[in-house]
Amino acid sequence: MLNVDDLNTFYGDSHVLRDVTLSLPAGVSMGLLGRNGMGKTTLIRSVMGYLRPASGRVRWHGRDVTGQPPERIARLGVGYVPEGRGIFPNLSVRENLVMSERPGPDGKTAWTLERVLATFPRLAERLHHGGQQLSGGEQQMLAIGRALLTNPRLLILDEATEGLAPLIVAEIWRVIAGIRESGISTLIVDRNYRAVLAHTDQAVVLEKGRIVLAGESGALARDTASLANLLGV
Repeated sequence: MLNVDDLNTFYGDSHVLRDVTLSLPAGVSMGLLGRNGMGKTTLIRSVMGYLRPASGRVRWHGRDVTGQPPERIARLGVGYVPEGRGIFPNLSVRENLVMSERPGPDGKTAWTLERVLATFPRLAERLHHGGQQLSGGEQQMLAIGRALLTNPRLLILDEATEGLAPLIVAEIWRVIAGIRESGISTLIVDRNYRAVLAHTDQAVVLEKGRIVLAGESGALARDTASLANLLGV
């Protein structure tokens, strides 16, 4: 479904991504691991069109979408929950959600406002609160719900549980597990590598902008020596 081929991306003179190649099939969940500054967010932003790669290609269902604007990528069926959440603080919870509600590229509406509110009862209780009135965990729920209302084929979560309380973290991972079971592909970045590997089918590890380890998540979870070396855990 998503193919990244020999991607090289720069920030100014800084060469961040170096010949990154990966393939994410439909219905598969993939973890993206690596220490801070190794290129995870840069890879996501290159896929989403926020950064234009210097070379290489991003393909979606075989179509070259390299450098397409983010709104075009989103309408092709890619939902994005960015680091920092990106909600609109001056809009209510309901307004944040309904502004993105639309059928998926196949015309289906598996995710509706009612389903999102049933998935996140906290949001239902705060439907008329402003985005700035929510806790960090509630904002993350809102960001995920908003992305789901685009009825995506692929959901990308950057720092899925960063800075959240343990009970909220457990709730977020429960929802991610349900999304995975629903057949939506996911690409997940999170500092808790154990949780990422437990909730994905495959994973890759980035180091200094290169993929240095890749495979089935279960196998990587057992390779504790490599993970300790590459992730500093």
